Amino acid sequence: MSKKRKIVITTALPYANGPIHLGHLVEHTMVDFWTRFQRMRGHECLFLCADDTHGTPIMLNAKKEGITPEQLIERSRTEHLADFAGFGIEHDHYGSTHSASNQRIANMIFEALDKNGHIETKTLKQAYCEHDKMFLPDRFIKGACPKCGAVDQYGDGCEVCGAVYATQDLKNPHCSLCKNTPVNKDSQHLFVKLQGFRPFLKDWVANHTSAEIAKKLDEWLEGDLQSWCISRDAPYFGFEIPGHPGKYFYVWFDAPVGYLAALDDWAQKRGLTYQSYWNDPEAERYHCIGKDIVYHHSLFWPSMLKAAGLATPNEILVHGMLQVNGAKMSKSRGTFVLAETFRKHLDPVYFRYYMGCKLSSTIDDIDLSFEDFVARVNSDLIGKITNVASRGAQMLQKMNVGIGTLSAEGRKLVSEAQALEAEIAKHYEARDFAKAVVLIRSIADEANKYFDAHEPWKLVKQDIPATREVLTGILNLFRIMAVYIKPILPSYVERVEKLFQEGPYTWASAQQTLENHALAPFEHLLKRIEMPSIEAILNETKEILASYQQKAAPQPGGEAALGLAPTIGIEDFQKLDLRVVKIIDVREVPGAAKLLQLTLDLGHGVTRNVFSGIKATYRPEDLIGKMTVMVANLAPRKMKFGVSEGMVLASGDGEKLAVLFPDKNAEPGQRIS
Repeated sequence: MSKKRKIVITTALPYANGPIHLGHLVEHTMVDFWTRFQRMRGHECLFLCADDTHGTPIMLNAKKEGITPEQLIERSRTEHLADFAGFGIEHDHYGSTHSASNQRIANMIFEALDKNGHIETKTLKQAYCEHDKMFLPDRFIKGACPKCGAVDQYGDGCEVCGAVYATQDLKNPHCSLCKNTPVNKDSQHLFVKLQGFRPFLKDWVANHTSAEIAKKLDEWLEGDLQSWCISRDAPYFGFEIPGHPGKYFYVWFDAPVGYLAALDDWAQKRGLTYQSYWNDPEAERYHCIGKDIVYHHSLFWPSMLKAAGLATPNEILVHGMLQVNGAKMSKSRGTFVLAETFRKHLDPVYFRYYMGCKLSSTIDDIDLSFEDFVARVNSDLIGKITNVASRGAQMLQKMNVGIGTLSAEGRKLVSEAQALEAEIAKHYEARDFAKAVVLIRSIADEANKYFDAHEPWKLVKQDIPATREVLTGILNLFRIMAVYIKPILPSYVERVEKLFQEGPYTWASAQQTLENHALAPFEHLLKRIEMPSIEAILNETKEILASYQQKAAPQPGGEAALGLAPTIGIEDFQKLDLRVVKIIDVREVPGAAKLLQLTLDLGHGVTRNVFSGIKATYRPEDLIGKMTVMVANLAPRKMKFGVSEGMVLASGDGEKLAVLFPDKNAEPGQRIS
């Protein structure tokens, strides 16, 4: 046995402003698999996490619900813990960033940064509401996106096109509390001078992230690093910065400190300190995160730790994002599945198995295809792996005997399965769980071949001892599979341990052979997934999302008075096929006061006939030969004047409409994206 390791591993902190969804569970199952594997090997492996609880959204939602932020985050924490427990996620400690330990450690790191000359003060122009007498955080300002023009967007980013921008760039801004237009006012803020850490970071990134991530981070490290603003003005739900009344730590400053605070809370219960554990030269420290927050964990966080004299992580483990049915999780498509919804209709063991089949050490996105999910669980986990146990145990019990002795052939198959231990362990260690599952399934294939080759349902009529040998062989193979797959399916393997009447399996249990051993009465381990369960999950998801949208609908007055159409997702917008077209003919439409009939050239010999209400603005001769833009995939519409095969883009007051003219270099058929 190798030396006992001392490991701390964390996942990114779920935000307390919403429920746990399947996207969160990708990361948590990944770390749970790895942690359970390390524990089975006899290592000390602490799995730590916490709720990320600070920031304006928490404050706004609490106010909307008529409760305190503290009440909101406590309720979220209870719900999050229930979801994680339901999916078999076993944290050693699950804390909160709104804790005394987090405030104490955040203050210490800030003071270390300040003492060593890494903090500077800058004056910024910020939105200020004269009605509410306060500077407005990003989420207290709404307006139109400066990129795509979408209305009702927050001051830091657009939820429609995904653009990120400065609050000052928002069009038609208004205070989300009183609807008044804010003014710009000077405000002093605190910044971490990251440029001073650049030499350290260039070396650190190269040695503590994967080559793929290091290459991406090099794009930032090649030039000067911009100073990082770490303060926010009141009102703000968070920790006030020592020595700076009315200024609060930006959420991304104290959130990663939550890793240390969780360790501190765990350590204090055992009479230890987080420093003695975290700074132990023998300790290993890992953060598992999604690729969307690499910048924060690989530049900001190591700099904070370095300034405070604390050890930095051994490695930042980065994974891809969850897709559902080949696309990003989507609220509009009803595929933004909550953990609670899934476990209401299906045993989470199925999700854990499927993640085991999909997860790897790369940053490739992970696709949850429900069709593949059902097929893989039913054919592999039920039809292959579980089938080995049910075939063997049920026949033995009908024979009224327990496990006997192995035949020479059975012993050879068992030895071959045991010989896979090192390779399977290597894949677990590297977080290449999908490769480990492939090897485990290969044992099931051999067991089922062995069973079918000897036809024990026939053999039992002629030779009971030989039949018992065959069944002993396949049950030993199943038991070895159970040991190997225990990190992925702990609740499933608990039932296997009960069947074999054994104590909790360790990794070394796979090297044991079971002979002349009594079985407990066989109980079915798992049943097949039926499609109605999947349909129930998706239907309930759509209902939940519809209720969210209804609650979020604007109240009478304000934007509601504009009569805005229901919002659409970016996925819906991307369905539009916008093409540059050349107007090659224009005719007046007899009997139509506003319409002109346009013949449009899309290129490649394709023309379209379109009726457009632009007669009040243009004469036919003004338009012939001009380029415009049309919606090329709009379904044809039958009108009394003829069939309109699309729509040209125009805007105006309803009486006079101006056609959109693209860049003069545009060509017919060119797609607008």
